[in-house]
Amino acid sequence: MERAEYERMHAVEDRMWWYRGLRALAAGELARALARSAAAGPVLDAGCGTGGMLRILGPTAAGRPTLGLEYDAIAASLAAAKAGRPVASGSVNEMPLGDATLAGYVSLDVLCHGGVEPASALKEAHRCLRPGAIAVFNLPAYGWMLSAHDKRVHNVRRFTRGQVGALLAGHGFRVLRSSYWNTFLFPLMLLHRLTERDDAESDVRDYPRWLDAFFSTALAVERGLIAMGLSLPFGGSLLVVATRDE
Repeated sequence: MERAEYERMHAVEDRMWWYRGLRALAAGELARALARSAAAGPVLDAGCGTGGMLRILGPTAAGRPTLGLEYDAIAASLAAAKAGRPVASGSVNEMPLGDATLAGYVSLDVLCHGGVEPASALKEAHRCLRPGAIAVFNLPAYGWMLSAHDKRVHNVRRFTRGQVGALLAGHGFRVLRSSYWNTFLFPLMLLHRLTERDDAESDVRDYPRWLDAFFSTALAVERGLIAMGLSLPFGGSLLVVATRDE
Protein backbone atom coordinates (compact mmCIF):
# COMPACT_ATOMS: atom_id res chain seq x y z
CA MET A 1 0.00 0.00 0.00
CA GLU A 2 1.07 3.57 -0.64
CA ARG A 3 1.90 5.88 2.26
CA ALA A 4 -1.13 8.05 1.45
CA GLU A 5 -3.44 5.06 1.93
CA TYR A 6 -1.86 4.18 5.25
CA GLU A 7 -2.21 7.78 6.37
CA ARG A 8 -5.91 7.70 5.47
CA MET A 9 -6.43 4.55 7.52
CA HIS A 10 -4.26 6.03 10.26
CA ALA A 11 -6.69 8.95 10.59
CA VAL A 12 -10.01 7.16 10.10
CA GLU A 13 -9.37 4.32 12.56
CA ASP A 14 -8.92 6.76 15.44
CA ARG A 15 -12.32 8.33 14.72
CA MET A 16 -14.30 5.17 14.01
CA TRP A 17 -16.64 3.68 16.61
CA TRP A 18 -15.54 0.07 16.04
CA TYR A 19 -11.85 0.73 16.61
CA ARG A 20 -12.52 2.85 19.67
CA GLY A 21 -14.75 0.14 21.12
CA LEU A 22 -12.29 -2.65 20.36
CA ARG A 23 -9.36 -0.84 21.92
CA ALA A 24 -11.24 0.10 25.07
CA LEU A 25 -12.42 -3.49 25.50
CA ALA A 26 -9.01 -5.06 24.84
CA ALA A 27 -7.14 -2.56 27.04
CA GLY A 28 -9.51 -3.14 29.94
CA GLU A 29 -9.33 -6.92 29.76
CA LEU A 30 -5.54 -6.83 29.35
CA ALA A 31 -5.11 -4.59 32.42
CA ARG A 32 -7.30 -6.83 34.58
CA ALA A 33 -5.46 -9.98 33.50
CA LEU A 34 -1.98 -8.46 33.91
CA ALA A 35 -2.88 -7.28 37.40
CA ARG A 36 -3.31 -10.94 38.37
CA SER A 37 -0.14 -12.13 36.59
CA ALA A 38 3.29 -12.37 38.18
CA ALA A 39 5.08 -12.34 34.81
CA ALA A 40 7.52 -9.47 34.31
CA GLY A 41 8.70 -7.91 31.08
CA PRO A 42 7.26 -5.77 28.27
CA VAL A 43 3.86 -6.00 26.60
CA LEU A 44 3.91 -6.38 22.81
CA ASP A 45 1.23 -5.16 20.42
CA ALA A 46 1.90 -7.79 17.77
CA GLY A 47 0.75 -6.54 14.38
CA CYS A 48 0.17 -3.02 15.66
CA GLY A 49 -0.78 -1.46 12.31
CA THR A 50 -0.54 2.32 12.46
CA GLY A 51 -0.38 2.40 16.25
CA GLY A 52 -3.89 3.10 17.52
CA MET A 53 -3.92 0.38 20.18
CA LEU A 54 -0.32 1.03 21.15
CA ARG A 55 -1.22 4.67 21.79
CA ILE A 56 -4.15 3.60 24.00
CA LEU A 57 -1.89 1.28 26.00
CA GLY A 58 0.51 4.16 26.64
CA PRO A 59 4.08 3.89 27.90
CA THR A 60 3.15 1.10 30.33
CA ALA A 61 0.40 -1.49 30.76
CA ALA A 62 -0.10 -2.55 34.38
CA GLY A 63 3.45 -1.34 35.08
CA ARG A 64 5.05 -3.16 32.14
CA PRO A 65 6.64 -1.18 29.26
CA THR A 66 4.93 -1.38 25.88
CA LEU A 67 6.28 -1.84 22.37
CA GLY A 68 4.97 -2.72 18.93
CA LEU A 69 5.70 -5.07 16.05
CA GLU A 70 4.48 -4.42 12.51
CA TYR A 71 5.34 -6.15 9.24
CA ASP A 72 4.89 -3.12 6.98
CA ALA A 73 7.65 -0.53 7.37
CA ILE A 74 5.38 2.42 6.48
CA ALA A 75 2.77 1.41 9.03
CA ALA A 76 5.51 0.80 11.62
CA SER A 77 6.86 4.32 11.20
CA LEU A 78 3.37 5.80 11.53
CA ALA A 79 2.75 3.69 14.62
CA ALA A 80 5.96 4.82 16.31
CA ALA A 81 5.10 8.46 15.63
CA LYS A 82 1.51 8.11 16.83
CA ALA A 83 2.21 6.10 19.99
CA GLY A 84 5.63 7.44 20.92
CA ARG A 85 6.74 3.87 21.60
CA PRO A 86 9.38 1.66 19.97
CA VAL A 87 8.01 -0.32 17.02
CA ALA A 88 10.04 -3.05 15.33
CA SER A 89 9.52 -4.14 11.73
CA GLY A 90 8.90 -7.85 11.56
CA SER A 91 6.40 -10.65 11.17
CA VAL A 92 4.33 -12.29 13.91
CA ASN A 93 5.18 -15.55 12.12
CA GLU A 94 8.84 -15.12 13.09
CA MET A 95 9.33 -12.45 15.73
CA PRO A 96 12.68 -10.70 16.29
CA LEU A 97 12.48 -11.23 20.05
CA GLY A 98 14.23 -13.50 22.52
CA ASP A 99 12.73 -16.50 24.28
CA ALA A 100 10.58 -15.86 27.37
CA THR A 101 10.97 -12.08 27.26
CA LEU A 102 7.35 -10.85 27.25
CA ALA A 103 4.78 -10.41 30.01
CA GLY A 104 1.97 -9.64 27.59
CA TYR A 105 0.97 -10.10 23.97
CA VAL A 106 -1.84 -8.27 22.19
CA SER A 107 -3.11 -9.57 18.84
CA LEU A 108 -6.03 -7.59 17.41
CA ASP A 109 -7.42 -9.02 14.17
CA VAL A 110 -4.06 -10.48 13.18
CA LEU A 111 -4.53 -14.27 13.10
CA CYS A 112 -7.28 -13.75 10.53
CA HIS A 113 -4.98 -11.99 8.04
CA GLY A 114 -3.91 -13.64 4.81
CA GLY A 115 -0.23 -12.95 5.52
CA VAL A 116 -0.34 -14.72 8.89
CA GLU A 117 -0.13 -18.43 9.59
CA PRO A 118 -2.01 -18.91 12.90
CA ALA A 119 -0.03 -21.96 14.00
CA SER A 120 3.32 -20.23 13.37
CA ALA A 121 2.18 -17.01 15.05
CA LEU A 122 0.99 -18.85 18.17
CA LYS A 123 4.18 -20.91 18.30
CA GLU A 124 6.17 -17.67 18.23
CA ALA A 125 3.95 -16.02 20.82
CA HIS A 126 4.41 -19.00 23.13
CA ARG A 127 8.18 -18.90 22.62
CA CYS A 128 8.46 -15.22 23.45
CA LEU A 129 6.06 -15.12 26.41
CA ARG A 130 7.13 -15.99 29.93
CA PRO A 131 5.25 -18.70 31.83
CA GLY A 132 2.10 -17.15 33.27
CA ALA A 133 2.20 -14.25 30.81
CA ILE A 134 -1.03 -12.89 29.32
CA ALA A 135 -2.18 -12.91 25.70
CA VAL A 136 -5.24 -11.05 24.40
CA PHE A 137 -6.68 -11.92 21.00
CA ASN A 138 -9.45 -10.30 19.01
CA LEU A 139 -10.80 -12.09 15.96
CA PRO A 140 -13.70 -11.74 13.53
CA ALA A 141 -16.40 -14.32 14.20
CA TYR A 142 -17.95 -17.07 12.07
CA GLY A 143 -16.44 -18.30 8.81
CA TRP A 144 -19.79 -17.98 7.05
CA MET A 145 -19.61 -14.20 7.67
CA LEU A 146 -16.62 -13.66 5.36
CA SER A 147 -17.47 -10.55 3.37
CA ALA A 148 -16.35 -7.97 0.85
CA HIS A 149 -14.93 -5.98 3.76
CA ASP A 150 -12.78 -8.96 4.77
CA LYS A 151 -11.41 -9.16 1.23
CA ARG A 152 -10.59 -5.44 1.27
CA VAL A 153 -8.58 -5.76 4.50
CA HIS A 154 -7.04 -9.15 3.52
CA ASN A 155 -8.84 -11.25 6.11
CA VAL A 156 -9.09 -14.86 4.94
CA ARG A 157 -10.52 -16.58 8.02
CA ARG A 158 -13.02 -15.99 10.80
CA PHE A 159 -13.38 -18.01 14.01
CA THR A 160 -15.80 -19.49 16.51
CA ARG A 161 -15.10 -19.63 20.25
CA GLY A 162 -14.57 -23.38 20.04
CA GLN A 163 -12.09 -23.10 17.17
CA VAL A 164 -10.02 -20.48 18.99
CA GLY A 165 -10.05 -22.46 22.23
CA ALA A 166 -8.78 -25.59 20.48
CA LEU A 167 -6.15 -23.63 18.55
CA LEU A 168 -4.78 -22.00 21.69
CA ALA A 169 -4.82 -25.22 23.72
CA GLY A 170 -2.85 -26.93 20.95
CA HIS A 171 -0.09 -24.32 21.22
CA GLY A 172 0.45 -24.16 24.98
CA PHE A 173 -2.15 -21.60 26.05
CA ARG A 174 -4.96 -21.81 28.57
CA VAL A 175 -8.03 -19.67 27.98
CA LEU A 176 -8.91 -17.54 31.01
CA ARG A 177 -12.04 -16.05 29.51
CA SER A 178 -13.65 -15.39 26.16
CA SER A 179 -16.67 -13.50 24.90
CA TYR A 180 -18.22 -12.57 21.64
CA TRP A 181 -18.95 -8.87 21.29
CA ASN A 182 -20.62 -6.51 18.81
CA THR A 183 -23.67 -8.51 19.89
CA PHE A 184 -26.37 -5.84 20.02
CA LEU A 185 -25.47 -4.66 16.52
CA PHE A 186 -25.09 -8.17 15.10
CA PRO A 187 -28.52 -8.22 13.39
CA LEU A 188 -27.60 -5.03 11.51
CA MET A 189 -24.21 -6.49 10.64
CA LEU A 190 -25.83 -9.69 9.34
CA LEU A 191 -28.31 -7.72 7.22
CA HIS A 192 -25.45 -5.66 5.79
CA ARG A 193 -23.48 -8.79 4.93
CA LEU A 194 -26.47 -10.42 3.23
CA THR A 195 -27.22 -7.40 1.05
CA GLU A 196 -23.77 -6.02 0.22
CA ARG A 197 -22.22 -6.37 -3.25
CA ASP A 198 -19.09 -8.44 -3.80
CA ASP A 199 -17.22 -5.26 -4.77
CA ALA A 200 -18.41 -3.22 -1.75
CA GLU A 201 -15.99 -0.82 -0.10
CA SER A 202 -14.33 -1.54 3.25
CA ASP A 203 -16.39 -0.80 6.37
CA VAL A 204 -13.45 1.30 7.66
CA ARG A 205 -14.68 4.83 6.98
CA ASP A 206 -16.15 7.88 8.66
CA TYR A 207 -19.75 7.52 9.83
CA PRO A 208 -22.34 10.25 10.50
CA ARG A 209 -21.86 11.59 14.02
CA TRP A 210 -25.26 10.40 15.27
CA LEU A 211 -24.70 6.90 13.93
CA ASP A 212 -21.19 6.71 15.35
CA ALA A 213 -22.58 7.77 18.75
CA PHE A 214 -25.33 5.13 18.58
CA PHE A 215 -22.91 2.34 17.69
CA SER A 216 -20.41 3.52 20.33
CA THR A 217 -23.09 3.45 23.03
CA ALA A 218 -24.06 -0.12 22.14
CA LEU A 219 -20.43 -1.24 22.45
CA ALA A 220 -19.99 0.63 25.74
CA VAL A 221 -22.92 -1.28 27.25
CA GLU A 222 -21.45 -4.57 26.06
CA ARG A 223 -18.06 -3.58 27.46
CA GLY A 224 -19.61 -3.00 30.87
CA LEU A 225 -21.30 -6.41 30.82
CA ILE A 226 -18.08 -8.16 29.84
CA ALA A 227 -16.15 -6.30 32.56
CA MET A 228 -18.72 -7.65 35.06
CA GLY A 229 -17.70 -11.16 34.01
CA LEU A 230 -20.48 -11.96 31.57
CA SER A 231 -19.72 -13.82 28.35
CA LEU A 232 -21.90 -12.77 25.43
CA PRO A 233 -23.21 -15.74 23.42
CA PHE A 234 -22.73 -14.41 19.88
CA GLY A 235 -21.49 -11.37 18.00
CA GLY A 236 -19.47 -10.08 15.10
CA SER A 237 -16.16 -10.40 16.94
CA LEU A 238 -14.57 -12.62 19.58
CA LEU A 239 -12.24 -11.48 22.37
CA VAL A 240 -10.13 -14.12 24.14
CA VAL A 241 -7.84 -13.69 27.15
CA ALA A 242 -5.34 -16.52 27.64
CA THR A 243 -2.22 -17.32 29.60
CA ARG A 244 0.92 -19.14 28.57
CA ASP A 245 0.92 -22.40 30.52
CA GLU A 246 3.61 -22.83 33.12
